[in-house]
Amino acid sequence: QVQLVESGGGLVQAGGSLRLSCAASGSIFSIKTMGWDRQAPGKQRELVALITNGEMTKYADSVKGRFTISRDNANNTVYLQMNSLKPEDTAVYYCNAGYRPYSRNYWGQGTQVTVSS
Repeated sequence: QVQLVESGGGLVQAGGSLRLSCAASGSIFSIKTMGWDRQAPGKQRELVALITNGEMTKYADSVKGRFTISRDNANNTVYLQMNSLKPEDTAVYYCNAGYRPYSRNYWGQGTQVTVSS
């Protein structure tokens, strides 16, 4: 089992920044990808960003140039730096981890990000 604990969500005005953190613990040895998805009320959950053990990254088109995903392997922590936030970024952000690319075998509890206009 893998446990994912998220932090850093909150309320911010449009144009502001937030940094999300996701700390992984447990049986993490087989995890090869970690990332962030988000889900707004009534909307389908969508990929925001992911990063592999080799530090290759992928981003949703809507966040390219504004969000940056990174990882600290020593502390088993993944970060999502979110700049130039827009109201349409408002959602619950879920950290996830998987055994293969694009897999989501484990999920965090989610952290609310609200961007006001």
